[in-house]
Amino acid sequence: MMEESARQMERPKQQLSLTDAVAIIVGIVIGAGIFRTPALVAANTDTDTMFLIAWVLGGLISLIGGLCYAELSTTFPSSGGDYHFLSMAYGKSMAFLFAWARMSIIQTGSIAVLAFIFGDYLAQVISLGSNSAVLYAAIIVIILTALNIAGIRFSTLAQKIFTLTEVAGVLLVVFVGFFILPEQQSQPVSTSGTTDTGAALGLAMVFVLLTFGGWNEAAYISAEIKSGRNGMVKAIILSLAIITVVYLLVNMAFLRVLGHDGVAKADAVGIDLMKQAWGATGVWLIGLLVALSALTSVNATIFTGARTNHALGRDSEIFSMLGKWNNQTGGPVNAFLVQGLISLVLISMGLITRTGFQTIVEYTAPVFWFFFLLVGISLFILRRKEPLIARPFRVPLYPVTPVIFCLSSAYLLYSSIVYTGLGALVGIAVLMLGLGLRFIFQKTNNRIVQQLIEKP
Repeated sequence: MMEESARQMERPKQQLSLTDAVAIIVGIVIGAGIFRTPALVAANTDTDTMFLIAWVLGGLISLIGGLCYAELSTTFPSSGGDYHFLSMAYGKSMAFLFAWARMSIIQTGSIAVLAFIFGDYLAQVISLGSNSAVLYAAIIVIILTALNIAGIRFSTLAQKIFTLTEVAGVLLVVFVGFFILPEQQSQPVSTSGTTDTGAALGLAMVFVLLTFGGWNEAAYISAEIKSGRNGMVKAIILSLAIITVVYLLVNMAFLRVLGHDGVAKADAVGIDLMKQAWGATGVWLIGLLVALSALTSVNATIFTGARTNHALGRDSEIFSMLGKWNNQTGGPVNAFLVQGLISLVLISMGLITRTGFQTIVEYTAPVFWFFFLLVGISLFILRRKEPLIARPFRVPLYPVTPVIFCLSSAYLLYSSIVYTGLGALVGIAVLMLGLGLRFIFQKTNNRIVQQLIEKP
């Protein structure tokens, strides 16, 4: 009984402000992707109007998803986030599989990808040799994991500083695009060699929604927000509004300076813009900005990722060590350590192959969108299974809103399998390994229980 009481006390406390929550969400979403994907979106849209509409649609679809998550996270607040929703909708086996995937594929893969982006850009500023990117990636994961272990006050303070600096840097690019450089007449571009405008726009939306990815991490801090359930809804809506406005302003600046054709043909659209303004100094500044964007996202992803591992540890005897919550620091220390070690293993892929970044993106995408789709469907399941539970927030226009969310997730799941290579197959194989582990654990536990029953 004493041990059970102690475990009950080792739970997250409501110590995050609305500002903390917004800083975490905005910090995760606004990352290096905004300096990579605009070229791909422009290449798959015919006009400036269609290009900007794609980004508006990205914000609207993300908001729809955010509203679905707002209902789930305010009705069933938990540091486990998706893990908790899937457990209630589909049972412990599916929740275990998700937690395994998040620990070994989704979250650790995202940390590795973001760390690689940080390393790639910082290596252009200060080189440490041929393996600079890998070394920087590993170093930053170690430092930020240690920062999060040190305590929630340190990690959230760092996150607010990172996010404010990041947004200020992005707005600097906007300022340069609108007020420093002259406007260029935009010209239409052909859409990826295809006359099917619908298919081209669909592909553009894949890149747009990937750039908006990460807002769902709000679910993992739903039990820690001081202002409670209403604060969760405000955090999601406010964050997505900020992100959509910033993305629109950045892309309008790119169009104004480079033109549609220039954006579509740019290898690094941010570098092209800043180089026109301030030459080599501009390239150096944009390199630091992209590195900072990746750094901000890495810290927020580490913060939220360990909370799923903590939820798994609370529900599983096998991973019980992950379920320990340190009340002094306000975080799951063991979960942080395990997450950091797995991330470092994935980062080490960069020493084996120069396509480590691309491989890890392929490795995570199909599994991520598979579980995203299941979470969307869980909204319908939990409405039926728990019809009487109080819902502080109900998604508007139900069932149309969650249907749109599920369809967009299904399309991105399809795209992530069709358009990726070996990395996707490896990720699916690791997911199946988790399924095998669950089966073995269940069989072992059943055998032990049976032996205890039969024991005289």
